[in-house]
Order: sequence, then structure tokens, then C-alpha cells
Amino acid sequence: MVRCAPGCVLELARQGQGQEILVLSGVFEDEYGRYPAGTWIRSQHMSRHQPYSRTGCTIFVKTGHLPVTDRRPA
Repeated sequence: MVRCAPGCVLELARQGQGQEILVLSGVFEDEYGRYPAGTWIRSQHMSRHQPYSRTGCTIFVKTGHLPVTDRRPA
């Protein structure tokens, strides 16, 4: 569980084995968009984003549990 005060900026994150975020209240944001309460976000292995919230938010975060997929050509 992460609670962000209005104007918070979290650490730049790189997600080994992925990440899932459920926005419980407020609006969670990153360089890819704005996510209001009820939004579920799934980031794949080694994805990267800069999370923040202008208005504040509460999110549930689960990391390191998604399978690593090998995307190299056969």
C-alpha cells in the first residue's frame, strides 16, 4: 500500500519481473498517462516509469511476481 500526498514524485522505477498497480483513490500518474481510482495497471518485466501524483492517491502495488518472457528472435 502506498499513499502519495498531493505533488508527490516517487523514485524512477525499473520493474524486474513486472508490477501491478491498483489505484484505490485519487489519481496516479506517470509519463504515459493519468489513472483514476479503479484503474489497474500491469507493467511487464524490466519496464520503467516515473510515477507521481498531482492530487494525491492511494495505490496497492505488487512487484516481482510476473513471468519473465524471452522476446529474442529464435
